[in-house]
Amino acid sequence: MKGHFLTALNALAVFAVLVGVWQAFAWISGTPAYVLPTPLEVAKAIAERHATLVDSLLISTTSAAGGLALSIVAGVGVAMIFAQWPWLRRMLYPYTILLQTVPIIAITPLIILWMGSGTWPVTVVTFIICLAPIIANTTQGLISVDENLIDLFLMHKASRAQILFKLRLPHAMPYMFAGIRISAGIAVIGAITGEWFAGSSRVGQGGLGYSIMYASSQLQTAYLFALVIAATVLGFSFFFMVMSVEWYVLHNWHESKRNARAE
Repeated sequence: MKGHFLTALNALAVFAVLVGVWQAFAWISGTPAYVLPTPLEVAKAIAERHATLVDSLLISTTSAAGGLALSIVAGVGVAMIFAQWPWLRRMLYPYTILLQTVPIIAITPLIILWMGSGTWPVTVVTFIICLAPIIANTTQGLISVDENLIDLFLMHKASRAQILFKLRLPHAMPYMFAGIRISAGIAVIGAITGEWFAGSSRVGQGGLGYSIMYASSQLQTAYLFALVIAATVLGFSFFFMVMSVEWYVLHNWHESKRNARAE
């Protein structure tokens, strides 16, 4: 606990230094506020428009969290199928990796066209962008079990389901959480990308993605910075939530978390 507290203090100290450098540079350079607002101007924009900012944050949080949750369920399910049937994995696994090679911004307009505007298509965009890392990492963990352990289970007449849930899945937990951590970071990117194209039913109001585009078009640079900060905070929140769950699940038995606790 002490180590986590010191880490948080160090992060806050670095953040304070960066904000100070930003403020000093803006003052000394005399850069116009519409190009580079000072931290004080950004803070003022947050105070003045906090209600709209919170609404946008909640909309994006809903889409990002929904897409991430769906990708975890689907990704782990697909990985378990791949682990059980190698021939199916060899046939379909390359197509799951294809999800990472197709630029999400290229297929988002099609998804919006097919599904219309609103939260649901944005959730689908987030789901697509988050799915591949979870499938790839979880599959790797499930198929990396020591063959001697599998033989030991077979000697004791274990079924395929018992081997999967009592041996392969616990072994794959660190791999699975590694994939979820990656997806948690990019879930916000998926939500914002979807909101760029989905738009909003009311002018000037919508998720973070739509609000960023609207603020940029109106040269509301201070509020634009506030929206970017909100998106960053949301991404960090998802990431640290996943890390907390990972620690809770693994710290009693896995070496990586036991070492972290000892430090």
